[in-house]
Amino acid sequence: MCELLGMSANIPTDICFSFAGLMQRGGGTGPHKDGWGIAFYEGRAMRCFHDPNPSVESEIARLVKNYPIKSKVVISHIRQANVGSICLENTHPFSRELWGRTWTYAHNGQLEKTLFDWPLNFYQPVGTTDSEYAFCWLLGEIRAQFPQPPEDVCELADFIQSRCDQLRSLGVFNMLLSESEHLFAYCTTKLSWLTRRAPFGEASLKDCEMTVDFCKETTLNDVVTVIATEPLTEHEQWTALTTGQMVVFHDGDPLLERCARG
Repeated sequence: MCELLGMSANIPTDICFSFAGLMQRGGGTGPHKDGWGIAFYEGRAMRCFHDPNPSVESEIARLVKNYPIKSKVVISHIRQANVGSICLENTHPFSRELWGRTWTYAHNGQLEKTLFDWPLNFYQPVGTTDSEYAFCWLLGEIRAQFPQPPEDVCELADFIQSRCDQLRSLGVFNMLLSESEHLFAYCTTKLSWLTRRAPFGEASLKDCEMTVDFCKETTLNDVVTVIATEPLTEHEQWTALTTGQMVVFHDGDPLLERCARG
């Protein structure tokens, strides 16, 4: 299956360290060699990079690893293709507009073919993956339920979780979703998160020899949460989400934690 990487921070922050570990799994330390992508929010605007080539060999990935793009919300994905050919249009993350905001989404897992029988009421896929089809269905459901953005993010989160539960009934549905301010993380099988705040310390990647002393890279007020399919670092305490659980992050902190519905 694919792997996800997300970040939520209270100030614009780069994700170079975490991405350096993730990109090794795209054909190096892992089998996810069928493309990769990453989306950075800068205010309401979004900067995206996609490449259908393995991230470990990608010059674009090396640029992202070395160029410190500052963002408060990031979503990244490395692909191991199961549905849909290896091509640019099937490369995550996917994005669509709703409420004058760009929504971004990436999915890890595989869903039953019956998903393609679910009607789409507004958004249409460009590629041929189950992941993009699920995104079009999910965002269409949100649009139908909330023609205007709800004032209460709890109401929105509950609705998104209910629709993710429906998608989970078709197979494995691990997901990251954002509208530029909140980062929604939903788990079926594997998804973990880690929050770094003062007092900061050192962190070492599992997939390559790289260590960072965050005390030298941050201020006392910084809060940064990283979400990943598999923990990226050693000797740090990652929190695993459970099946059916969703966590909503805002400015680096877990704003809402929703357990699986009974």
